[in-house]
Amino acid sequence: MVLIINELDLVVLKRDVPSERLTAGDVGTVVLVHQEGEAFEVEFMTLSGDTVAVVTLDASDVRPVEAREVVHARAVN
Repeated sequence: MVLIINELDLVVLKRDVPSERLTAGDVGTVVLVHQEGEAFEVEFMTLSGDTVAVVTLDASDVRPVEAREVVHARAVN
């Protein structure tokens, strides 16, 4: 089954990206789809709306959110 991810969809990061202060499980918003879903530009924000990072990630680095998941808060240094 192929999962389609579109612009403005929420996605979950599957791996740490220390250079951007991101950890697996962080939730971001897709702002651009590259090459028909091979990669995505994803914005990660604080709960107050400040941008933490905008990064280009391979499709294998993210997954769609699932209906029964709960968002967990963490502080960003």
